[in-house]
Amino acid sequence: MGTLIMAGQLILALAILVSLHEWGHYIAARSFGIRVEKFYIFFDAWGTKLFSKKIGDTEWGIGWLPLGGYVKISGMIDESLDQDQMGSEPEAHEFRSKPAWQRLIVMVGGVTVNFVLGILIFSMALWHYGDTWLPTQAVNDAYGIVVTDFGKQAGLQSGDKLLTVNGVAQEKFRDFANPAIVLKSDSLVFEIERDGEKVILPISEDLAKELLESKGQRLFNFRTLSKIDSVVRTSAVEAGLLKGDVLISLAGKEVKYYDQLQEVLPTQKGKTVQALALRASDTVALQLSLDTSGSIGVAIAQPTELMSQVQKTNYGFFESFPAGTKKGLSALGDNINAFGLMFKGKLDPVKSVSGPLGIAKIFGPTWDWQRFWEITGMLSFILAFMNLLPIPALDGGHVLFLLVEMLRGKPLPEKVMYYFQVVGMVILFALMGFIIFIDFFNAIFN
Repeated sequence: MGTLIMAGQLILALAILVSLHEWGHYIAARSFGIRVEKFYIFFDAWGTKLFSKKIGDTEWGIGWLPLGGYVKISGMIDESLDQDQMGSEPEAHEFRSKPAWQRLIVMVGGVTVNFVLGILIFSMALWHYGDTWLPTQAVNDAYGIVVTDFGKQAGLQSGDKLLTVNGVAQEKFRDFANPAIVLKSDSLVFEIERDGEKVILPISEDLAKELLESKGQRLFNFRTLSKIDSVVRTSAVEAGLLKGDVLISLAGKEVKYYDQLQEVLPTQKGKTVQALALRASDTVALQLSLDTSGSIGVAIAQPTELMSQVQKTNYGFFESFPAGTKKGLSALGDNINAFGLMFKGKLDPVKSVSGPLGIAKIFGPTWDWQRFWEITGMLSFILAFMNLLPIPALDGGHVLFLLVEMLRGKPLPEKVMYYFQVVGMVILFALMGFIIFIDFFNAIFN
């Protein structure tokens, strides 16, 4: 079921983004009297389509291959590679008969809509849901951070308190913890407090690269107590564990914090061990039996002492637009920076690029509308950016040719345009094939 939900969210997001992107081209073309012969959401590859209906001069349809979509504009060399229409004199309703500035607007119509859509989605999400965040100070005042393996490599320790990153304090804990923080600067330096002393920790370029390629791994999270929420196994009940107890010692080792408990449990599989638990102000001695998987049969409580300090910023309708624009452009900037690092060879594309399977996993196995819209907004910005790349067969390639035409004062020969389009499509299909291949490779081997 989870897989179907992930696939459903991806297909819905793509349907929204592709249809509005192509609508941007369509509405610009129709505004200048250019005929649009086809408007397809998803590709009708090899002539196979799920639906089609001709209304006026345009065939509207849905293809079966959800990797994009297209509008076929009359009198334009595009993905169809249709040369028959180019052999006659240009007609008034054709793309090639229009001034270069009008054709340029038609070409940027799709990315313009995606860019505006991204801002609109982020803004409306902030207006409707607000912005929920955990203060860094609340984490510091509680138990500090708990580090991952990446955090340990960086020199961080569980219990550290966060002060600054690159000399700047971050009010929101997520702005410290987000792995994309390594994209914000060429170097990354944390200032933390440890045992009452300030410590400066630079993050190496190699570790930053490894963190980015790990797709979603973090340096740290907030630390929580080993506090019992419920007792789910008879042996734990018989041992005397109660809801609200805080385990502080197991087999002679400190387990006050959940990360400590997770480290000790695997070492005591199948054993009966001595434990100490804090109950209100009393310390209680217990004997706990672990099963062969290293479980004691309890559920750990949510950190209510932290969750009670979560803040929510609400935005009015007009306030949401500058905030949504800033949030969306920040997400776009992170993706552009990551693309630049791959282009420079500083990131391994096999580990960093996500195709359909990887993107579907980002949505998650449950349908969360807030998360759905935030991811869709981000994808809208990415689609706008990727389409502006100067590759023939993408909008950016057509824009480049039109700019060259404006500089030359005349269009490039149609044969040159045709061969550029063929080369561009070969490059594009090769890139798509590569992305899909590494997507399945990562899914199988990771």
